[in-house]
Amino acid sequence: MPLVRYACANCGTWQPWFAHEPPPHCPTCMDVRNALPENGWDFRSAARVSEQLQTTWSEALPGVLGFSCTPGFGLGGTGWLLTRPEGNVAFEGAPWYTRPALEHIASLGGIRWLSSSHVHGFGALWQLQERFDPLLVLHRDALSYTKAFKVRWPVDDEHTLAPDLTLHHVNGHYEGHSVMYDARTRSLFSGDALKVELGPRGQPVGLSCHKGFHYAIPLSHAELRRYREVFEQLPFENVFTPFEFARGVTREHALALFDRLLSGMPHTNAIALEELSS
Repeated sequence: MPLVRYACANCGTWQPWFAHEPPPHCPTCMDVRNALPENGWDFRSAARVSEQLQTTWSEALPGVLGFSCTPGFGLGGTGWLLTRPEGNVAFEGAPWYTRPALEHIASLGGIRWLSSSHVHGFGALWQLQERFDPLLVLHRDALSYTKAFKVRWPVDDEHTLAPDLTLHHVNGHYEGHSVMYDARTRSLFSGDALKVELGPRGQPVGLSCHKGFHYAIPLSHAELRRYREVFEQLPFENVFTPFEFARGVTREHALALFDRLLSGMPHTNAIALEELSS
């Protein structure tokens, strides 16, 4: 029986299902950390999504491009592309890649390595895999959410993805959640290990972290200590989440956040960067 790829309009998760019926539910939305759609399930086929979304891209840092979609779809994620002499790397996925977007990536040399932090960053990774056949690397504990694509290399807690690019397993927010550190630009691709609050001009003004965002579920002290242990090794000066780029959010800000949350009952409220800098 033929299969069709469907995207959940509520969160953007893609899953293959039978052509004669929509999926019964979205595994991501059913998780306790996520909100159910207010008006019931809305699953859209790849053919339908291709008619509704446009993909745009821009350069966040030299050699780092962000791909996103209009109108917003699902959680409204951004897929990052790092152009490098050794081969390009994609981390996280946009909700959808139009033909012009895929052709632009091809003109830049395609994709050699592909990875993501966790399911909220997956987007349409399956499109990038089908078009460019990269080496798709993911932490072993994230496999349960990967029905839409094929993981070619399940890895352990620390892995060199490409020259000067390392994956570090932090867990916490999601099972198998990993961050990617780019030593060349001193940037952390943090997944949802960090949530950055932006001001009216797009500048970072606050920082928080969470186990579940929609229901304000905080991380436990053990999970925060794991974050701190990993982040302390990574001297970053910029943060890329699955949604935005934040220049000037540093390791020191993140460590100060974790220390605050470890000093008492943890919470998910944003703390001003000014406070974390003091």
